[in-house]
Amino acid sequence: MKEETSMYPDARIPYGTWGSSYFPAWQMSALAEVNIGQFAGESMNKILGKRGVPKRELEYLVIGSTVPWHWKFWNAPLVASCLGHRIPGYHMEQACATGLQAILLAAAEVEGSSYDVVGVLTFDRTSDSPVGVFPERRAYRRTEVLADVWDNFGFDPATGNAMIATAGKAARKYKIERKEVDELAYYRYKQYFEARDSGFLDRVLVPLEVLDLQGRLLGRVDEDAGVRAVTLSGLKAMRELDTCVTAGTQTHASDGMASLLVTTKNRAKELSPQPEIDIKFIGKTEVRTLPSLMPEAPVLAVQKLLKRTSLTMNDMVVVKNHNPFAVNDVIFSKVMDYDWHKMNTTGCSLVWGHPQGPTLTRIVIESLEEAVSLGGGYVLVFGCAAGDVGIAAIFKVEEGGK
Repeated sequence: MKEETSMYPDARIPYGTWGSSYFPAWQMSALAEVNIGQFAGESMNKILGKRGVPKRELEYLVIGSTVPWHWKFWNAPLVASCLGHRIPGYHMEQACATGLQAILLAAAEVEGSSYDVVGVLTFDRTSDSPVGVFPERRAYRRTEVLADVWDNFGFDPATGNAMIATAGKAARKYKIERKEVDELAYYRYKQYFEARDSGFLDRVLVPLEVLDLQGRLLGRVDEDAGVRAVTLSGLKAMRELDTCVTAGTQTHASDGMASLLVTTKNRAKELSPQPEIDIKFIGKTEVRTLPSLMPEAPVLAVQKLLKRTSLTMNDMVVVKNHNPFAVNDVIFSKVMDYDWHKMNTTGCSLVWGHPQGPTLTRIVIESLEEAVSLGGGYVLVFGCAAGDVGIAAIFKVEEGGK
């Protein structure tokens, strides 16, 4: 493998100290009834216990979410209290890039010697998302001051377009064929079910109980509820909502949380159940493309990142992305001349849903776990975000000091 300069030479992700909930679809689990910040904090406590990491090891907390939740004003300190460990921290958000950006920000805290062990906790609940009243008289509809997460999906104030329109516009720009989009979506579902049935997902996803205020069991989050097997003929029969976009070739809203730790190289060896596995940060980039072309932004970010690191797609052992639309993957494959069958081999957000905040965190966790199972190597993770933004990062997994 090539030698590279790491963006954060000392920051590490200790292998095996991570975990994610399953992502049940919108209103399909007891998560629709709880405060998601409280649930996320309590769930991180359970995950740390399951991974054998004492919560007292945490010194700081970076949390990320995009949908407002009750008591969000108190953000990370409140969530840390729900975790059972009163530590400082802050909240951040960057639409769909939140889950990856939170990890990178935690690495910066470690690299700057502010803290040795930083927890990353991302979460969102799209089910019954709150409606806000905004005293904004310059809104696109002056008589409407109520807004929720669905309004954001349906209207970009900079362009006036819905997110789905960006997929259609990008598909037309790159002359994408509906046939390939349907075939890719079908293959993505196949990848997910193969990973689930093989037991791979059991290594990263943690079944969690949901309790009410009295501590009584409301239910268990133990499956990606809402994910159903699809047929290629069924996908082909679906009505186009925009060019190459159907109900079957776009993701769905869901709920969930995901957490991991970022620490120093020495502390990673102490905290990880397999200290011989070294996971470091190589590089990160973001780009913003032209208006309403969000699905092409990730490939532009990847191109920029590969040039900066002098790496190529052939150097990558795992390639995984946040793909709210199957069009994203087809465009990436076409521009990079990369076989889309080699991407997202353990599943992706196109299939298991999109709670926004934790989406890319779960993708990172699955990607790193897959790289370990393959014996190590470079891991490329990328995705898009509202505002026609693309984000990409490369990690490196090494075993036994290789």
